[in-house]
Amino acid sequence: MAIKMAIIGMGGMAGWHYKNVTEKVPEIKIVGAYDIREEAKATIDGLGIKNYASPEEIYADKEIDLVLIATPNDVHKSYSIACLEAGKHVLCEKPVTMNTQELEEVIAVANKTGKLFTVHQNRRWDSDFLTIKKIIDEGILNDVYRIETKVQGSRQFVHGWRGYKINGGGMVLDWGIHLLDQLMVLYPDSKVKSVHAHFHQIVMAEVEDDFTATIKFDNDVSAIINVSMSSFIPQPRWQLFAKDGTAKILNWDVEGELIKLKEDDELVWDDVIVYTSAGPTRSMAPRPASTIENLPLPIVKGDWLDLHRNLAAAINGEADIIVTHDQALRRMKVIDLIFESAQIGEAIVCDI
Repeated sequence: MAIKMAIIGMGGMAGWHYKNVTEKVPEIKIVGAYDIREEAKATIDGLGIKNYASPEEIYADKEIDLVLIATPNDVHKSYSIACLEAGKHVLCEKPVTMNTQELEEVIAVANKTGKLFTVHQNRRWDSDFLTIKKIIDEGILNDVYRIETKVQGSRQFVHGWRGYKINGGGMVLDWGIHLLDQLMVLYPDSKVKSVHAHFHQIVMAEVEDDFTATIKFDNDVSAIINVSMSSFIPQPRWQLFAKDGTAKILNWDVEGELIKLKEDDELVWDDVIVYTSAGPTRSMAPRPASTIENLPLPIVKGDWLDLHRNLAAAINGEADIIVTHDQALRRMKVIDLIFESAQIGEAIVCDI
């Protein structure tokens, strides 16, 4: 029998959940939704599912097994706790809460009630990320020392509540949490040792619309996260720097290149000066083509709906949940430090 799910907050992301879960995940059946906005109520009616008059109706509905929380960020905590206390499992949109303290309160209720609580960190299944993960996990490039992960656009506009601080708007909680989650999946056993962040408000009055954070892991890998709404020439989605090569992924279509040193062709230093457009140089002269090879990117296809399939299996006792409480807590602790670092203008040493 399918798990019956209701939605609180019928916005754009909830619409994605409804369409794709309904079409492709038979283990879950979405039977109703609630939203305070009249236009969203009309959308719910148009889908032909139950239009709950209040969240309390969902809490009281004994047929509902699972609730998706897809509201503005500032009410994730209250809705999650109420659903858990009503005996429902909860899938919460990212960012799971506004800060670590709120998340700890939610997890305490989940543990008390014994109900499953997890976060929609769907970008663990992005093909660009999975391709980078394969390059690292399979040692296609070795001794990685720096990762740059960037999401950049030039629209200079945030729709609705995402532009307001009180609602948890801004690019750190909108996109930064995704990029941080991906990095910590790449290195699950490596602790974060320092965080240094800088915010810009280019066009937004209340929240950061461009931010950069440098994360240093205890395995000596450093990562640069950048999210920008004012980048008219976007930089690569990923750049991976290793002792024996470099990988670059330009976009979500996984276009890019992978260059690696040839194992049997060592570069020999000589005294010949190379003349470039910038003048004579030895250290920054182009590497001889005979010493490197261009490899195809090992593209991995992903499916966001694998998160929902895992959720259904976990509810039925057939699998462990993939996005765990401990993972969510680690991410939120680093997010808290990103905000703190930007506020004080200094790097913060930590052990997370």
